Parts: sequence; structure tokens; C-alpha cells
Amino acid sequence: MAEYTTIWEMKKEDLAMKEKLSKLAILDTLLAKKEPLSEAEEVVKNKLLAAYF
Repeated sequence: MAEYTTIWEMKKEDLAMKEKLSKLAILDTLLAKKEPLSEAEEVVKNKLLAAYF
């Protein structure tokens, strides 16, 4: 049973890391945009910056 718990913990860590990388990719896209951001994009950018920096 401990083996399955360990595998599940590793899977949860992997999913959390993938989610973080996905959000950082979105942030990178928003920061790289040359045209002005929409209000929604600005909100997302600010939330991601607050969460990770």
C-alpha cells in the first residue's frame, strides 16, 4: 500500500509542476505581447505575477 501512496504523491507533484509551468507559459505570452492587453488579460497577468513573484 505504501508503494501506491508514494506513486500517488509523485503524480500529484508532477501535476502541480505541470500546472505551474502552464501558468508561467501564459504569463510569458502576456508579457511578450506588443499590443496593449485587454482588461481580462491584465487581470490574469497581475494574478500570475502576484502568485509566483
